[in-house]
Amino acid sequence: MNGEVRRRTGQRGHRHDRRRWTEQPESNLGAAGREGTSQSEPGGEDNGPLKRITALWSSFRRGKGNRMKAAAAPEAEDPQTEDGAAREQRFYSSQHFFEYLVVVSLKKSPDGNYQPQITYQFPKKDGMVRFQKEEEEKTLKAITLFCFPEGINWAPLTEYHSETFSFVLTEVDGSRRNGYCRRLLPNGKGARPPEAYCIISRLACFGLFSKIFDEVEKRRQISMAMIYPFMQKLREAPFPAPGNTVEIKSFIPESGTEIISLTRPLDSWMEHVNFHTLFHCLTDEEVLQVFAATVLERRIVFIANELGTLSQVIHAVATLLYPFAWQHTLISIVPEILIDVVMAPTPYLLGVQRRLLDQVTEQSDLLVVDLSEEKESTFIVSIGDENSILPPKLQEEILQALSNKNGKTSVEDFNSVVSEAFLPFFVKTVGHYASYVKRSRKSEKGTFEKRSFYKAIESKTTRHFVKKFMQTQMFDLFIQEVEQQQLGPQQGIFNKKILEFQNKEKHKTKKT
Repeated sequence: MNGEVRRRTGQRGHRHDRRRWTEQPESNLGAAGREGTSQSEPGGEDNGPLKRITALWSSFRRGKGNRMKAAAAPEAEDPQTEDGAAREQRFYSSQHFFEYLVVVSLKKSPDGNYQPQITYQFPKKDGMVRFQKEEEEKTLKAITLFCFPEGINWAPLTEYHSETFSFVLTEVDGSRRNGYCRRLLPNGKGARPPEAYCIISRLACFGLFSKIFDEVEKRRQISMAMIYPFMQKLREAPFPAPGNTVEIKSFIPESGTEIISLTRPLDSWMEHVNFHTLFHCLTDEEVLQVFAATVLERRIVFIANELGTLSQVIHAVATLLYPFAWQHTLISIVPEILIDVVMAPTPYLLGVQRRLLDQVTEQSDLLVVDLSEEKESTFIVSIGDENSILPPKLQEEILQALSNKNGKTSVEDFNSVVSEAFLPFFVKTVGHYASYVKRSRKSEKGTFEKRSFYKAIESKTTRHFVKKFMQTQMFDLFIQEVEQQQLGPQQGIFNKKILEFQNKEKHKTKKT
């Protein structure tokens, strides 16, 4: 379990200060109990949020140096191949769990519309110079758009099912931060607009932060003042290594002291996804077609009503690319004010709410995937060749491997089956890459012999696919990283699978 809660009885009857603390969406959290400054409306004269959002989805790279910075993170090491001390040193992070906790509320403007505003921020950053303050304000204003992407289309509600979703903020230097958001109806009587709790973190671990939101929501039902000490304890705790647990002590009136245990999955490179949602919305064959379009870096739009569905599916699709990483525009939930992003000529993965479908289908040369249960057709718009991109034999192997997921109920088991189905695809198509990165000396940078690499593939259908795949930015940046590694490819999960496959093939050859 990612967030098992063990209860221990503590001193009872002790009352905490029940001050009302105001709310603000994700950013870096400030002093508890301080009222957040009202934010100007998006789309007005202050277009800082729009400038920042533009940076979030811009996929243009500024030269080879920036491309290298934006390249996929080094391949995850297999925790089981390292000794305890090395694993501890490699994975244990000194990072905080999060940078900001903010609460975003919908405030009624004089014209009768509802505008999202940050009403609480923890912790607040003091002592910043002017340009730093300006940058932080732009970021905070932009984040409100992701917490309430529907814009001003709100009315007070008496019932609202809470929902959890995530998004990614990509800065101009290529670095990324993760936004985790839970929207719910605040305490009170009568009709009222929902509010959003948002956590910004450099760490990608959706399941873990979903459990944290469960604890935040539980404390919110008692008092807003109960959230601050819990988040402060969380911020002070070290982020655990894969497979490890961190315990947070938290006092709750009438219940005593609780020990909240937060455990990271052992397979850390999959801890940001839950493949269940993807395969609930799409058949195995449809997932393969989406995967094929993603591998060739096409423009893909996902349509759904639920924000959680959009974010979970897009992150799941991006994870299927491992050990490669999506290098272009990725917006799991496109705010209505930014819907024109669908006109971008560059590759993208976008999540769009169903009510905006008409503004998407005006585009051509893209794949529009309907995730809704009431859909008439999964692929609303398509190029038409999605089913023939991947080599037929490898498609069948993936489908056969995916059949093993039936009956798997836990997230870990289900995720494991899916990853084991897709990872061999890259092993069998491009897994021989290391043999074609030549170095005159081990200490020198390598040179990739592209033509020899391509011609070494025996299967014509596989060669035809690889020829297209080699033209993608994700493959180019992957190879650039390998060339830069003076000691050769790192021994991670992907290379471990390659060695297993090569040894198996050698054994077959000896038998024949």
